[in-house]
Amino acid sequence: MNKSNEHNFVERLQMEKEDALEYIVHQYLPLIKGISLKILSPLQNDGLIDECVNDIFLSIWNHASKFKGDTTNFKYWIASIAKFKAIDYYRKTVKNTVVPTEDIELIQSDVVEEQIISSENKREILAYIHTLDPLDQKIIIMRLFLGMKSDEISEKLGISKSAIDSRLSRGKKKLKHYAINLIGGNIN
Repeated sequence: MNKSNEHNFVERLQMEKEDALEYIVHQYLPLIKGISLKILSPLQNDGLIDECVNDIFLSIWNHASKFKGDTTNFKYWIASIAKFKAIDYYRKTVKNTVVPTEDIELIQSDVVEEQIISSENKREILAYIHTLDPLDQKIIIMRLFLGMKSDEISEKLGISKSAIDSRLSRGKKKLKHYAINLIGGNIN
């Protein structure tokens, strides 16, 4: 009987094999939980975080057929799903809850880039990111979706910090321009 492993789990997930989901949960739970905690911890609701994590894995299962790429891209893909899902949970909860102003300001400063991305435009932004140069894709995803700092990205990719910063700057400008055109607004 075939079991999911590091080489075949994406293919098996797309074939809706449950052992692939088990493999993904085992391999990526710390990443998914870490992203969810970073965004949702100011709400101080462990139940909400657990619900969000479960919802993220359900989304991965339901949308696996849409994933195109290798196992490295898969990690970035699920990280972006996790970040957007956690932001959605945060926004829904904040709408119905009073949160101290200093907590809101802290979270807003951490997720400035995401503020220009509304729920209905996420797929378009992700599709646009995938049109960028593969190295720029990795850098943008590592920064915006994984929350890594320039020096961490530099170390991980073996590129100078100044090259990372330049590529981030250009990439963010392209994304901002794309987002402005997408929502038809003006962002300062």
